[in-house]
Amino acid sequence: MPPSPSPSPIAGMILAGGLARRMGGGDKALMEVKGKTLLDHTLARLARQVSPILLNANGDPARFARFGLEVRADVIDGYGGPLVGILTGLEWAAGLGADRLVTTAADTPLFPTDLAARLDAAVQAKGADIAMAVSAGRSHPVFALWPVSLTAELRRAVAEQGERKVEAFADRYTVARVEWPAIPLDPFFNANTPDELARLADLLD
Repeated sequence: MPPSPSPSPIAGMILAGGLARRMGGGDKALMEVKGKTLLDHTLARLARQVSPILLNANGDPARFARFGLEVRADVIDGYGGPLVGILTGLEWAAGLGADRLVTTAADTPLFPTDLAARLDAAVQAKGADIAMAVSAGRSHPVFALWPVSLTAELRRAVAEQGERKVEAFADRYTVARVEWPAIPLDPFFNANTPDELARLADLLD
């Protein structure tokens, strides 16, 4: 009997489609911390774990040209939030022939260096559909592993049923929640305000 084919590589996506209202608007992903943008920090961490990587961002993609990433706007107009971004990533990954997608946010550059590996292992070990990160008793639904097989179901949920909450959609399926310690620091600390951006500068290496 021939050996079973090895799993396809895990694709990745960075979500940067938000409006950054608490930062006063603009591109949060392009805000600088310690001489680099948040996107620089995030991309450096994710690129060691998965390939290829998509950037989900609305507006003119040319402003991200130096990062060398494919950039896709939300596939459904209207700033529908991260669930629409996840749909965008799944449709992109399906076009590549990938079967799994890890998603991250652009404003959380301390996320674990073993994020993709542990989420994937949890899906395999628990027979789950989706794996989601947890720290300090809180789920982080944007930091998750999604099967590309859910693409059509997610489009129906978003386009026909008006679903906009990531966890509400995920909870339709079996979810493996993977815990990371939050001490001495929470790896899912994100910058939503100028004060949090300053705090992040203290935490980054």
